Amino acid sequence: MTGDALYHDALLRLARAARGAGRLEAPDGSATRDNPLCGDRVSVEVRLRDGRVAALAHRVRGCVLCEASASLLGEAAPGRTGADLSAARDRLAAMLRNGAPPPDGDWSGLSVFTPVRAVPSRHDCVLMPFDALVDALGRARG
Repeated sequence: MTGDALYHDALLRLARAARGAGRLEAPDGSATRDNPLCGDRVSVEVRLRDGRVAALAHRVRGCVLCEASASLLGEAAPGRTGADLSAARDRLAAMLRNGAPPPDGDWSGLSVFTPVRAVPSRHDCVLMPFDALVDALGRARG
C-alpha cells in the first residue's frame, strides 16, 4: 500500500481539523494510551451529563492516523453513551482487523479508515483514541 492511498485527502482533512483538541476543565474521567511500537500517545478527557458524553477533549502526540481518529471522536462522541462508543470501537476494530464492512449510519465517517485494513501495524494507531475514550469513561465519576 502506498502512503498516498493510506493518507488520502479526507483523512488528512480530518486530522487537520483536530476537533476536540485541547483540555477540559474539571473532567469527570481521563485516560492516556501509549503505543510503544511507534511512540504515539493519546490522552482523552470527558465530562458526562445524564450518562452521556457532554464534552470531550484530546491531546495527541502521534501520527496522522491517530490524529484523524481523535478528531472524528471529538466530533462524534458528544451526546453518546459509553455503550454507544464501545460498540463503535468494536465495529472499527472489526472493520480494520477482520474485513467487516465499514459502519453505516451515525458512524459512516469511520469508512475514512478503510485503507488502513491493508496495514496491520497501523490498526492500533486508529484504535488508540477509541480505546482511551472507553477507558476514560470507565474511570469517570458522575
